[in-house]
Amino acid sequence: MSKQAVTVIGLGPMGQAMAAAFLKAGYAVTVWNRTANKADELVAQGAVRAATPAEALAAHELVVLSLTDYDAFYAVLGPATEALAGRVLVNLTSDTPEKARAAAKWAAGHGARHLTGGVQVPPPLIGKEGSQTFYSGPRDVFEAHRATLEVLTGADYRGTDPGLAQVYYQALMALFWSSMTGYLHAAALMRENGISAEEFRPHALKAADVSYFIGVMGEYLDADRHDGGEARMVMNAASADHVVHTLRDAGLDATVPVALAELFHRAVSAGHGEEGFTSLIKVLERPAG
Repeated sequence: MSKQAVTVIGLGPMGQAMAAAFLKAGYAVTVWNRTANKADELVAQGAVRAATPAEALAAHELVVLSLTDYDAFYAVLGPATEALAGRVLVNLTSDTPEKARAAAKWAAGHGARHLTGGVQVPPPLIGKEGSQTFYSGPRDVFEAHRATLEVLTGADYRGTDPGLAQVYYQALMALFWSSMTGYLHAAALMRENGISAEEFRPHALKAADVSYFIGVMGEYLDADRHDGGEARMVMNAASADHVVHTLRDAGLDATVPVALAELFHRAVSAGHGEEGFTSLIKVLERPAG
């Protein structure tokens, strides 16, 4: 039986972690990066350094891409389209769902098949248990290469639409960045009051567990219910104002909390003041012109 093989294009921290995981699993690995010396450590571990993207594509059927964005995807592969025929492109590059759909169409036009991926863990967790990546695109392509992809992370197939993996990925990134920025605001306020991040940690962890709220809100959203009760938007807006005033009083930047407070007040102005927090989705679905 021939040795399992894969090409990895793009050797930032994520690409390097993926190539290393494949090498550790016994794969024949060919790598390419615009800055060639980023491959040095991988070559020392047994990878083959390709001189050009075309050479990297020609080396193996399965090609994993880890690039900055889809503009980089075209910049790298555009000059090497003659080498795309028959290749399977597993594009783990982050960008918009629409760009993923366009890239899949572009790849098909050059005889390649495109599988979109959204990696849910940072580079140090590649190859570790519990890690996960969303995939979407042709199911037969996903199933044919699933075992190889699972060398990197668990593989969560979301459907044939090439954009779906990025829909899930970007949705979770919106949640992630909002949460992490909220934590830094909270930590900054603690520091201004002489409280260390370590002392604050157990309280932050408790507040970060929003599973109850996501469960309840999900039921309300799917039922298109926005009952108010104690969580009326008018009260939420007042609470958001209190956060802004507290941060400003402490001399901290309040740009993001101000934007949130303005969003809450827009919901009140739009007539949702007596409705619950989930009514805010009506404002998010109809952004200000």
